[in-house]
Amino acid sequence: MKIYHSLEDINPIEDTVVALGNFDGVHKGHQQIIARTVHSARAVGLASAVFTFSNHPSAMLGRGEPVKNILYAEEKIRIIEEMGIDYLISIPFTEEILQMNPEEFVQAILVDTLHIREAYCGFNYSFGFKASGTPEVLMHEGLRHGFGLHVQEPYTIDGVLVSSTLIRQMIREGRMEEASKFMGRMYAIGGEVIFGNQLGRTIGFPTMNLIIDETMVTPPNGVYITYCTVDGVRRPSVTNVGNKPTIGEYAKNIETHVFSFDEDTYGKHINVEFVRRIRPERKFAGIDELKAQIQSDSIGAKAWHRGML
Repeated sequence: MKIYHSLEDINPIEDTVVALGNFDGVHKGHQQIIARTVHSARAVGLASAVFTFSNHPSAMLGRGEPVKNILYAEEKIRIIEEMGIDYLISIPFTEEILQMNPEEFVQAILVDTLHIREAYCGFNYSFGFKASGTPEVLMHEGLRHGFGLHVQEPYTIDGVLVSSTLIRQMIREGRMEEASKFMGRMYAIGGEVIFGNQLGRTIGFPTMNLIIDETMVTPPNGVYITYCTVDGVRRPSVTNVGNKPTIGEYAKNIETHVFSFDEDTYGKHINVEFVRRIRPERKFAGIDELKAQIQSDSIGAKAWHRGML
């Protein structure tokens, strides 16, 4: 897959079938749009492309708090590539793009740059100045410029519309199994292992510690059944997200205990996938009570993971 981060960097490319959208979670609805794009392109011998933005448009529009990410940028790229896309155009949403009217957007980006022959988008796709471009406008422009348009109807699971907004809410509320169903994969947090306070090691539960990435939506404080990938090996684990109120005042972080594993991982990159929330975080009377609860949490997590152990 060829990746472009600037329109100016795009070399002349062949005619394309393009998936249009932010694809911020590459959730099940997004996956259907991209899969249909790939299938259509291959059927008619054209290149497939995804056109998206590397930053969320709301950041430029000043709509309240910044929208938290569901996926890391590199993970988004990996998923799209694995779906068979030929070109990924992931560019910043700039003031210049913000000011483009829909007709300019279509002409400059889709027609002149991407040589579009067919487009796929969601029913609520918007583009152009003040989001005035709609699928209906895009269809009109397609008739004028000679490209086809396929609009995906609302994609639902169990009668509920799949959306990145809803997935963010599920993650913030600790509804990890529901989030996984809508995303098509488990929500995950990755990062470099840092030194902690070593308490877990002293009570027999060594943990790998990660700093919370403030750009990512994060689950609420609590204990979770997880998988942890270390050195390319996915292992069963149990994870605490929180501030460790029993032993002091700490910034929110992530501590993961991998079962039957006690290797030095400081400085290594790990990836933690969240399966299910066991319980919320709470303050215990002391270390002994905390240790007993950790043992209980580990037994519950091991029972879930039993097929892997």
